Amino acid sequence: MRIARLAAAALLAASLGAGSAVADDGHGTNPPREKWSFAGMFGRFDQAQLQRGFQVYKEVCANCHSMRLVAFRNLAEPGGPGFTEGQVKALAETYSVKELDDSGAEKERPARPADRFPPPFPNDKAAAAANGGKAPPDFSVLAKARTYERGFPLFVFDALPFTGYSEQGVDYIHALLNGYEEAPKGFTMPDSGYYNKYYPGHVIAMPNPLSDGQITYPKNDKGEAVVPETVDQYSRDVSAFMAWAAEPHMMARKALGLRVILFLIVLAGLLYYVKKQIWKKVGGEVHGLQPELHKTY
Repeated sequence: MRIARLAAAALLAASLGAGSAVADDGHGTNPPREKWSFAGMFGRFDQAQLQRGFQVYKEVCANCHSMRLVAFRNLAEPGGPGFTEGQVKALAETYSVKELDDSGAEKERPARPADRFPPPFPNDKAAAAANGGKAPPDFSVLAKARTYERGFPLFVFDALPFTGYSEQGVDYIHALLNGYEEAPKGFTMPDSGYYNKYYPGHVIAMPNPLSDGQITYPKNDKGEAVVPETVDQYSRDVSAFMAWAAEPHMMARKALGLRVILFLIVLAGLLYYVKKQIWKKVGGEVHGLQPELHKTY
């Protein structure tokens, strides 16, 4: 018993040691876990938050980052930011897209709701040249593409159905936008980099894009701010918007999954009842239900 306890203690210490090593081993500090309205089986996007997140993207992030997989009309679809069709049409007309005319010549026209968001640069080489030699990543699936290792035993609990933790990407993005700091003493910083405690290696090429009071959010009827106009709130809103951009039909998927689970529960109950009715004269006690077999054996 004592040996078993010692072995369990050693295993726990090893797992905690591994977790702390992952936390900050030069690859970046693990971000804290945040609370999101869309987390879990019953999570739903906050429509107001998505609208604020789109505002942050449009006013700040869209200057460098493309969002090629999202169309203007997606902004008016159920489960999204909830813009009206008129708002989407007016927004699309502020952008220009290129197309070929009947003669094969390239021309520009105002965007339509069916068009996707045009990128800020004509190609990746132009984007890289304007951003220190590396093109900024596309926003469309960035919230799903970015993740980090939570280590043992947390990754085991993350996979459990009642936990369903899959928000590593938005946790990381939110932390990254809040992680700009002065480099600690003794840390060598290149001339073209910025220190970020959550970025792998702690040196990021993107300068800090957000500052307090940078974006003016819509006010309520009294002219008061509904949410703080701070870096923490900006980054939280744009992270939620990126989660929606990566999976615009998430709420419909969860609703369908819940209906399927309920259906399977009812079906399992019906099958169990049918099985009991069919086999009740065969699978009971031998002396009560099968006297002939009982006499035989």
